[in-house]
Amino acid sequence: MRKAQNPKPTFDHHAGRPDILGAEFMGEGTNFALFSEHAQRVELCLFDKSGANEIHRLDLPAMEGGIWFGYLPGIKPGQVYGYRVHGPYAPEEGHRFNPNKLLLDPYARELKGEIVWDDALHGYTIGEDDLSFDERDSAPFMPKGVVADPAFDWDTDRALRTRWQDTVIYEGHVRGLTMLHPDIPQDLRGTFQGLASDPIIEHLHKIGATTIELLPVHAFANDRYLVEKGLSNYWGYSTLSFFAPHARYLHTGQIREVKQAIRKFHAAGIEVILDVVFNHTCEGNELGSTLSFRGIDNASYYLLSPENPRHSFDTTGTGNTLNVAHPMVLRMVLDSLRYWVQAMHVDGFRFDLASTLGRESEGFERDGSFFNALRQDPVLAGVKLIAEPWDIGDGGYQVGGYRWPFREWNDKFRDDTRAFWRKDPGRIAAMSERLSGSPVQFNHSHRPATSSINFVAAHDGYTLWDTLSFNEKHNQANGEDNNDGHDHNLSDNMGAEGETEDEAILRARLRRAKAMLATVLLSQGVPMILAGDEFGNSQSGNNNAYCQDNEISWLDWSKARSELIEAVSVLSKLRRETSLSRARFGVAQNDGPDENPVLEWLHPDGRAMGDADWEDAELRCFGLKIVFPLDPELLIVLNAGDDRQFLLPEGSWTRHIDTTERSFVETTPESGSVAVPWQGVQVYGR
Repeated sequence: MRKAQNPKPTFDHHAGRPDILGAEFMGEGTNFALFSEHAQRVELCLFDKSGANEIHRLDLPAMEGGIWFGYLPGIKPGQVYGYRVHGPYAPEEGHRFNPNKLLLDPYARELKGEIVWDDALHGYTIGEDDLSFDERDSAPFMPKGVVADPAFDWDTDRALRTRWQDTVIYEGHVRGLTMLHPDIPQDLRGTFQGLASDPIIEHLHKIGATTIELLPVHAFANDRYLVEKGLSNYWGYSTLSFFAPHARYLHTGQIREVKQAIRKFHAAGIEVILDVVFNHTCEGNELGSTLSFRGIDNASYYLLSPENPRHSFDTTGTGNTLNVAHPMVLRMVLDSLRYWVQAMHVDGFRFDLASTLGRESEGFERDGSFFNALRQDPVLAGVKLIAEPWDIGDGGYQVGGYRWPFREWNDKFRDDTRAFWRKDPGRIAAMSERLSGSPVQFNHSHRPATSSINFVAAHDGYTLWDTLSFNEKHNQANGEDNNDGHDHNLSDNMGAEGETEDEAILRARLRRAKAMLATVLLSQGVPMILAGDEFGNSQSGNNNAYCQDNEISWLDWSKARSELIEAVSVLSKLRRETSLSRARFGVAQNDGPDENPVLEWLHPDGRAMGDADWEDAELRCFGLKIVFPLDPELLIVLNAGDDRQFLLPEGSWTRHIDTTERSFVETTPESGSVAVPWQGVQVYGR
């Protein structure tokens, strides 16, 4: 008996809406809408549940303002779909339409399947130049969009809005955090369900983290050149979709898992920030694949060379640059951000290579259209916004160049802290800047003292423990003959390259690690800890582990150093209880009603630091006394050098912390001259 064919659905020409982009389930059917300013025709392709078989192909019946749209009654959540877009194939004019290529909806909320790399995924014929035209169907090799079910019971969940001065960020990876955790069920490791499990939340509570910042969770491509080398895209900075979560991070494939994880984090008092990549996509340059944006409208979605639109204009080093200056591309980015805030309840974003997003015709513009759009948006202006304030283009390094409410990753803090504790000469003045919130960079334009995101390690580069264990990078596993990754590591193996059983070296590494973590947590600004640094995680000297989705990058919880975890826990507690972080920058004296902390820099001899002291290249110990309005005074003493004495300011002090001690916490009364051991941090109060 012949199986009945699915009847071909027909559009309701009176119900279609161009104002809602994507595939939006409306209760009885689904509205489909796609922006393509230069298209001549757009076909909607419907697939069976497996995504393997195309069952219907229908022309979107209407177009307004470059938005092609139509409403299909009876199409419900779970429907698998894609697009074929017709238009000119004229690469020299910037147009690369090819209806033989199935295209992913930029607004798809869920995906079905993954990219299977094949030459058919290119709009031109591989082996010929990009002016050629490839007629093979790419659908068998493409992931498809899925009409998502928007229903979810958030109960009383809401954004936490933790104040910046109370924030401690933990930068982690969905898979890296969970793949080797012994207390997470095997089938949940590497997923959002594993990420929001009790063991992870308990650990974040223990170390005082208020906010988890996740490496990209937007659907991304596992780049072909990596697959062919037996590697994979681990970090995820190769975005395919700005709305759909990466399918591999979902145990069931449904977006409700992300919502459940965020709801659980919020119930535990922990914010969720997403690292987002809006500067480029995974399609590469003009020789790259045609998966979505390139085939939908290459000349609108991407920046093209003004001299020759055949070529991409690249300021990111990844082959292409998203054209956020185009109003509809800007709308897509803002729609994505609002979707993740309103529908998914995330608490903020960290923008990868944010300088690219501020590039206008004259170069980087801090008041560019993208930044101004964010600042005025009633939904987005109130969430946490963090910039990676650089890209590889001319004038791209912009640390300190962003306006409120942005906070910025501060690589000057990373470099100066590493150099100071490595005992590089003449680092006292730079270290004082970092302790006080980097005012040279950030104390302008009415910006607060919480503008700097302070860190000594992030996903890109050495882990903290590797900074203390390797003099040279060891990236051989990346398959590029150790030529990838930068050499500016400011590291010091302290006597042995890599792992060692030498107890003296291990003790020295542990002491320096505690001192560096203390520097992060005792400085003005917002501390960020790379996941694993709080227990001494190593990547075996690999400082560019973007392609290592394996034991190199996954956190090895079995080797966690409890003494480091306890140190971070105590430092975070002190930061909270003393309200160490303030929104106002410190001043040398406070003669008015302002609530600025008063800072006094002290030489180990007990006197105020003078010009000659700041210029003393061999001085490696100094103190910072902070007088808070209405709160107890604090004295922070850093000693990157050998054992020495430090003369406390007059009066009685209580020593709260000494990072050189195993127990770490003290409540010892002190006065006069005190011993400050080598490579240590002490904190006193009164």
